[in-house]
Amino acid sequence: MTRSPTVPLRLVALALVALFAASGCAMFKKKDREEPQNVPVEELFEEGHRAMTRGNWTGAATTYRRLVAQYPYGPYTEQALIETAYAQYKAGRHEEAISSIDRFLRTYPTHRHAAYMYYLRGLVNSSRDTVFLQRVWSLDPSRRDMATHRQAYNDFEIVTERYPNSRYAADAAERMGELREVFARHEVETGLYYLRRTAFVAATERANYLLETYPASNYRDDAIALLAAAYDGLGNDSLAASAREQLQQANPAHPYLDGEWPKYPGTWRKLNPVGSEKTALDMEY
Repeated sequence: MTRSPTVPLRLVALALVALFAASGCAMFKKKDREEPQNVPVEELFEEGHRAMTRGNWTGAATTYRRLVAQYPYGPYTEQALIETAYAQYKAGRHEEAISSIDRFLRTYPTHRHAAYMYYLRGLVNSSRDTVFLQRVWSLDPSRRDMATHRQAYNDFEIVTERYPNSRYAADAAERMGELREVFARHEVETGLYYLRRTAFVAATERANYLLETYPASNYRDDAIALLAAAYDGLGNDSLAASAREQLQQANPAHPYLDGEWPKYPGTWRKLNPVGSEKTALDMEY
């Protein structure tokens, strides 16, 4: 009779399980030896600082989190939380950075570095979901969801209003101005979307909102042109003429007055997955 292979296979399987278990235990023991639990707080902080200096953001964040876990109270812990959030931001781990900042502000709401943490949260929120899109795909952040940008605006506004004498106030105010331009462009882009789909009332609402909310925006003239085009689509000749006259006074060179605006990108550009994203606001006239 032929001997059944069942028993040897079971023995081989058990041997493999034992081998992997032993190697796993050895790995964990090695890790424990590499990361002793009773390292002085000063040494841990210095280790994190060296990692930051080398640009090893992930390593720095890991070290600082370890410091906070082992020493949950004290000045080193406070600074380690700040450094952790910054390292996570630089590493592109935005959700973790926001979590660290929120934890710090809940724990130390009146801390002397609270202004910096609000400012840092503004930086994180203004770059979430857009850094990759802009650098790799050349996508316009004004065409994305505005929720994180509005949170960033609120954070910068806190810095300018609560901490006007802080070293971050001036830059926060400048970034608020940049975000207002993003918001204004978003309104025009949305209005153009409605205009192309003959939702003329919605288009006028977007244009009027921009003119009321961001009257000094660089997109003010485009909003007036959008109004004129939308009123023309509605058949409201008097309001369309009024908007055209206003645009003529504000910007007589605007392409709408020559009948060349808006000019939408062609189908090929929209379907091209590697081409830069363009809209009617980016077209050459």
